[in-house]
Amino acid sequence: MNHFAHLFTQLDQTTKTNAKVDALADYFGQVGSEDRLWAVAILSHRRPRRTVTTTLLRQWAAEMAGIPLWLFEEAYHVVGDLGEAIALTLPPAKESNPQSLTYWIRYIKALEGLEELEKKDRVMAAWQSMSYAERFVFNKLITGGFRIGVSQKLMVKALAQYTGIDENILAHRLMGQWTPDDTTFEDLILTRDALEDISKPYPFYLAYALEEGPEALGEPSDWLAERKWDGIRGQLIVRQGEVFVWSRGEELITDKFPEYLPLAKTLPNGTVIDGEILPFKNGQPLSFNDLQTRIGRKNVTKSILEKTPVILMAYDLLEWQGEDIRQLPFAQRRQKLEELLARRPDTGILRLSELVPFKDWGQLAREREASRQHNSEGLMIKKHSSTYRSGRKKGDWWKWKVDPLTIDAVMIYAQRGHGRRANLYTDFTFAVHNDDELVPFTKAYSGLTDKEFREITAWVNRNTIERFGPVRSVRPAHVFEIAFEGIRASSRHKSGVALRFPRISRWRKDKPIREANTLEDLKALLKAQQGGE
Repeated sequence: MNHFAHLFTQLDQTTKTNAKVDALADYFGQVGSEDRLWAVAILSHRRPRRTVTTTLLRQWAAEMAGIPLWLFEEAYHVVGDLGEAIALTLPPAKESNPQSLTYWIRYIKALEGLEELEKKDRVMAAWQSMSYAERFVFNKLITGGFRIGVSQKLMVKALAQYTGIDENILAHRLMGQWTPDDTTFEDLILTRDALEDISKPYPFYLAYALEEGPEALGEPSDWLAERKWDGIRGQLIVRQGEVFVWSRGEELITDKFPEYLPLAKTLPNGTVIDGEILPFKNGQPLSFNDLQTRIGRKNVTKSILEKTPVILMAYDLLEWQGEDIRQLPFAQRRQKLEELLARRPDTGILRLSELVPFKDWGQLAREREASRQHNSEGLMIKKHSSTYRSGRKKGDWWKWKVDPLTIDAVMIYAQRGHGRRANLYTDFTFAVHNDDELVPFTKAYSGLTDKEFREITAWVNRNTIERFGPVRSVRPAHVFEIAFEGIRASSRHKSGVALRFPRISRWRKDKPIREANTLEDLKALLKAQQGGE
């Protein structure tokens, strides 16, 4: 654990990519294969299940520190991170324990099923044998909230440096539904056959947002455009007569979408298609809100299938006849995809994402402005010659989304943030006018600069009306422009509406609160969007 705690400290204290890669590569060279595998798993968001509630951890930490629970809770709200608050509050360790990361993960997993008193004894015993850094890491692991400033791409770079294996090969090997309980470092990382697991997907290629117009991209004739569909990015795999469906979050979701199972008989083995899982009915896409009725359901009933059917809107071919074709130019992969779909029986489940024709950037801009009429978020712009890369890369794939919807709203509640922003109010609740009252309708926590967060925090401290734990009710005085991607009716909210991806776009210091929007304005936006659907 000491090696991993030291690694965590190194990663936390630098923002330099090369320094993080070097630290990770050094760690891989210092520890055994089990610890290497667990480090890869943790940094790939494959953490052990939570075996102790945070409520119990807070109680035990307060008891061990010899302070009342309310005092610990206040300290926790100031620190903003439970793992760090516990590590800072506990008295110095009485002894040291040289056990490995793997040992402590097994220790945490073994807590499951134990009685509360036995859990308490074992957790306190662990705390008493650890340094501050080790306690912090242990707490993050036991709460399941381990986050560190390392992306999958950066970790792959470090593994490539340590093993000498190409990054693209490693990125592929790390895909899929593996855990350290069912594989080894040697089998997962050092194996030569990346397709040994027939269900294994490819790393997704992600586009960058196009902030300005596309004129800087050069000649329009070098590019192709498609609609940006508002569904779930997915890969459909057909190998050895079986179908597998993966989400971009590396979740195997085949059982959630049984509509795709018949494709095992109509698509040839060795086919991998990249596309959008899209709710689709009566010849047109439904909204993402419709798809949400199926997400997270354990059982997909017949009524759900009838109410919200899905298709796969296909836009790329990654594997053909068992061969990885990601290095072919996009135009060639697209041609193979078109030929594949033209030859197979049309069941309506698999559709080609059609190209948007344009001769110049002005014509494409007009197509973008009409996106909501097609129930799409905007456009995807892809270079003819682009290979299918791994992760988010600039240059060849761009997403050009429509401008968001906006509403001017009044801030009525504020809550402290977490981590480095634990001393700032960064999470806000906003309201609109409804006759003589302010009706809350959304929360947002991103969009302001650090300077603006400090300014609003100082104001909240002077203008708090009531306190509810970390939340403060404040005097209505400030108007903010809230941007969002969509709006839907919601019986769960007092306002009757819910927003999709709300965020703060700017602080309207120029507007008094009487000029903020009304609930009628929100409902007019809702009606307009429903009319477009």
